[in-house]
Amino acid sequence: MKRMMCFFICLVLSVTSLTAFAQGDKANETIDGVEAKSCILIEQSTGEVLREMNADEQLPIASVTKIMTMLIIMEELDKGNMTLDTMIPVSENAMSYGGSTMFLEAGEELSVNDMLKGIAVASANDGCVAMAEHIAGSESGFVDMMNKRAQELGMQNTHFVNTNGLDEENHYSSARDVAVMSRELLTHPKITDYTSIWTDELRDGKFRLANTNKLVRFYSGANGLKTGSTSKALCCLSASAARDGMQLIAVVLGAPTSDKRFSSARALLDYGFANYGIKLLISEGEETAQADVINGTSNSVTAVAAETKSLLASKSEAKEPEKIIYLNDNITAPVAKGDVLGTAEFICDGTMIESVNLIAAEDVAKKGIAMIIRDIVRVII
Repeated sequence: MKRMMCFFICLVLSVTSLTAFAQGDKANETIDGVEAKSCILIEQSTGEVLREMNADEQLPIASVTKIMTMLIIMEELDKGNMTLDTMIPVSENAMSYGGSTMFLEAGEELSVNDMLKGIAVASANDGCVAMAEHIAGSESGFVDMMNKRAQELGMQNTHFVNTNGLDEENHYSSARDVAVMSRELLTHPKITDYTSIWTDELRDGKFRLANTNKLVRFYSGANGLKTGSTSKALCCLSASAARDGMQLIAVVLGAPTSDKRFSSARALLDYGFANYGIKLLISEGEETAQADVINGTSNSVTAVAAETKSLLASKSEAKEPEKIIYLNDNITAPVAKGDVLGTAEFICDGTMIESVNLIAAEDVAKKGIAMIIRDIVRVII
């Protein structure tokens, strides 16, 4: 009986040990070339995740925070609440911020354009606060805007306490959430005019800017986005790069050194560009069919794609999707340019992977009485 009991205990301990070992492997999952606490690689247009490691872990993100700051600035520009030429006053509070700065002086005014350069290139903490005070009246009011925007974007593991990422309690995000806000920032094409700058100057050449993101100069196609480092966050980076019509975003959080964050991001981007590509399915305005029109001044109307559709595809999967055109029945004049005439569906292995509306490329007026009579006469004759 004792032998049976000992055997049973040993068996339980063995299974427990194996389970713990397996869970430990999963918890310590690694990606070749990546040395960091957390990372993720996504494709920008689709948001599809290509690689990830501990992507939902809540971590301090240092100046990568400024991605959200820049996003709100770009959205304020889009709303017409200011322009790139709007002059931003500098308060004593903004001037007081240390760390990475653009050395703003209280009472000084710089344009939004110059502030964006300072924030994107030099990671200017003081510039963030000056912009926050202009947009929301106070930094705390701007932080409320940041947290609200994070919620709208579905960033479930993020909470901001400041605009610049200086270490503070309860200020955190995750690799996945950073990728989400990076993706949203890149929907504003103008932002890469700033994030891709290697060197520049302000104040008529009196202040030189040098980008903290080395990939902008040394990685083909790199166009942003933001570095960050503090004693608590270690070295962080959201790196974006575009090649052959594909934009990738690699987020690295908690790398032990600056060089490791860049090599880790490079490894992720290299993997993405080596293994994936964007396949153009159809272009906006592309002619797809001639649709018959009843009682129109023309017997047909050109059906074109309403928007561009692309597919993120593995380079190892060379199968071409099948395009099937469906036109509406009994299309009757009048037809206005832009009216929906049908759809184009793209099928792969029996599954629809994408679809797009087909719209009229031109107007087709309804036949008048004179034209109807003429057509009747022609039939009789």
